[in-house]
Amino acid sequence: MNPQIRRLALDLGPLILFFAAFQYAGIFAATAIFMVAVLTSLAIGWHLEKKLSPIPLITAILVMIFGGLTLYLHNDTFIKVKVTILYVIFGMILLGGLCFNRLFIKYIFAEAFDLTEKGWRGLTWRWGIFFLALAAINEAVWRSTSTATWVSFKVWGIMSMIFLFALAQTPFLLKHHIDPEH
Repeated sequence: MNPQIRRLALDLGPLILFFAAFQYAGIFAATAIFMVAVLTSLAIGWHLEKKLSPIPLITAILVMIFGGLTLYLHNDTFIKVKVTILYVIFGMILLGGLCFNRLFIKYIFAEAFDLTEKGWRGLTWRWGIFFLALAAINEAVWRSTSTATWVSFKVWGIMSMIFLFALAQTPFLLKHHIDPEH
């Protein structure tokens, strides 16, 4: 299987299972299934790649903590807040890294793109701010809608926004791409 397709399946599989489980069994069963699916995905990724990527690892840790609190306290607020906290962490790591001249986004995308230093910095700013915006949007949605609406937003809305944002970066990436022939 193509490594990018495999990574996509490992990243999105638990989310799709969460959505399906919610439709049939509610938020608490969906949370439990999500927790198992995230750990399974992490284990499969480790088995196949012999490494743990930082984003799935951070996600898994937060899913275990906030999913566990959701189930233990029987309060779905925790699984909803997990999304906000995850995106705040991602945004702050990216933007905070800039303060120390660290381009953490380069570690994630270096295999896919060869950019100028200005390009990596610009991409870091863009993704950092985008993640903070996603955190704010998640807060607004979960606080003002039903759990069913939030689950649909979490799965289909956020996933669509990330895809569209990534696609919108194409002109920027092309502008700052280093041509290996020059």
